[in-house]
Amino acid sequence: TVELFLKAAAAKKRKFQVIVCEGAPHFGGHAMARSLAEAGIDTTVIHDAATFAIMARVNKVLLPAHAVLANGGLIAPSGSNMVALAAKQNSVPVVTVAGMFKLCPMYPHEGQDTLNDLISPSSVVDYGLMGDPVLSEVEFVNPVHDYVPPQLIDLYVTNIGGFQPSYIYRLLAEYYHNDDWEAFE
Repeated sequence: TVELFLKAAAAKKRKFQVIVCEGAPHFGGHAMARSLAEAGIDTTVIHDAATFAIMARVNKVLLPAHAVLANGGLIAPSGSNMVALAAKQNSVPVVTVAGMFKLCPMYPHEGQDTLNDLISPSSVVDYGLMGDPVLSEVEFVNPVHDYVPPQLIDLYVTNIGGFQPSYIYRLLAEYYHNDDWEAFE
């Protein structure tokens, strides 16, 4: 969604530079950066750990959405909370690009286990090292998504307009019938 948003902006002859976090451990940022560069967009890839250091040079942060919760919170790719915290510290606005179909009537305290998937830690640690007595005592967790609280999001851009996180519950009430919500209970 963010990639298409940036390509649409570039097609309208807007001039901008994009800094992409690499998105370890699966490095989805590399593929996105390549795609943006092929579209003629000036793109730089940074290591995830360099996010805070580079944030002072950033004008705005664009985050994708896996789901937008009823309280205005965001479920986004792992590492998004760190990016949003760095942006908040540097007073950089955080904008989330999400279609209306990403709205979810759940609140973050409901069903914590359903809000995130854990995948194999093999992309973080080599299983061959698990014979080490020290490492065998370490629990490796590899979450797919982060929860970003609504206070860290400045604006949601949807297919029907831009909204503040505090207005998301209202959108749910306007666009979804109560019977639709019962499927989540």
